[in-house]
Amino acid sequence: MYLGPDPGAGAGSSPRRFTWEEIGLRTGRGHPQQERWLVIDRKVYDISQFYRRHPGGARVISHYAGQDATDPFTAFHLDKALVRKYMSSLLIGELASDQPSFEPSKNKLLVEDFRELRTTVERMGLLNPNHLFFFLLLLHILLLDAAAWLTIWYFGSSFLPFLFSALLLGTVQAQAGWLQHDFGHLSVFSKSKWNHLVHKFVIGHLKGAPASWWNHLHFQHHAKPNCFRKDPDVNMHPLFFALGKTLSVELGMKKKKFMPYNHQHKYFFIIGPPALVPLYFQWYIFYFAVQRRQWVDLVWMLTFYIRFFLTYLPLLGAKGLLGLFLLVRLIESNWFVWVTQMNHIPMHIDYDKNVDWFSTQLQATCNVHQSLFNDWFSGHLNFQIEHHLFPTMPRHNYWKVAPLVKSLCAKHGVEYQSKPLFTAFADIVHSLKDSGELWLNAYLHK
Repeated sequence: MYLGPDPGAGAGSSPRRFTWEEIGLRTGRGHPQQERWLVIDRKVYDISQFYRRHPGGARVISHYAGQDATDPFTAFHLDKALVRKYMSSLLIGELASDQPSFEPSKNKLLVEDFRELRTTVERMGLLNPNHLFFFLLLLHILLLDAAAWLTIWYFGSSFLPFLFSALLLGTVQAQAGWLQHDFGHLSVFSKSKWNHLVHKFVIGHLKGAPASWWNHLHFQHHAKPNCFRKDPDVNMHPLFFALGKTLSVELGMKKKKFMPYNHQHKYFFIIGPPALVPLYFQWYIFYFAVQRRQWVDLVWMLTFYIRFFLTYLPLLGAKGLLGLFLLVRLIESNWFVWVTQMNHIPMHIDYDKNVDWFSTQLQATCNVHQSLFNDWFSGHLNFQIEHHLFPTMPRHNYWKVAPLVKSLCAKHGVEYQSKPLFTAFADIVHSLKDSGELWLNAYLHK
């Protein structure tokens, strides 16, 4: 198995040349010998041993085994020159001269036009953050957090102050969720280490969750959005929901019925928005941190729970403290699920077809119309298309690149979806109803 240049080659020998057919066999599954190769800028790398040590996670890099990974590599890494130094030991050759720079099945003009757009974005400075913007976001979260405690301290723990404080804390949790997302995507500081450090503070101390857990799941989602068995966000299929037209019909034809999927648009309101954070995330984040021995993340998490306990126990007592905590998690859960799923569940969900980066992101994401409220409420994830195309772009620049993305879509006949906020919410339910009916029809008649 190759882990570097041919040891038998002399110093002046030419690198090994490969075809896409050879590379396409090295996916880590089946023959030959579970090898994993990928291509970046026409260079062929053997990640068969390295993928387990990949700082971004073993799965996210493995999702591109056997494929061209140039665009995701460019999208995810800040200091590409530094990363390439570490990659040199994995280099085993390059594409043969008669081979295209990416798989022949991909749209050549679209790939080239998107890469030109990426160059334009960099030249316009749209990847450069406004630090004051993010400081003010953090400040407004901290002020809301303080206001929640002051409300109960001053007005007491009767129903209205208690409810108002819970609403403030629920807002803190939602907004801190959007802010940690910025740091997790390395979009606030030019140095990765500063993004990672503040990320641990925001998600760990302000929210009580491990940064490593978020990184493990979220980068896979961005690498292959809505790709079954590669995007963990669609792992709810088929245990709880039948998602997407293709997968739902396939499930029905196989006569599989884990749930009454034809009613999933109804039970979504029970096991979806209200239950995800309080009943699943709340215990799983501790399991993840302990099981993977993420002790630093665990310490950061514990500081949140200790602070919450010390500040609210004297005011509310044990029962009031538990009630407040659960209510806050319920508010956060509803906010989180509706915002994050409105951009993805109604979109195309299928197995990985290895299409180009631009098409991969556009078929799996949609936007919600811009407004000051929508921007704030969703943490600018109403610009989900732009965020997925340029994940390290600071969110305050999404609106600037949106016209360029729309223009590229129009040129190549790619659909660019943008809708009102409540239409986006309703489309979650409609799409679940449609896929449930497709499952039922295939289950009964095929």
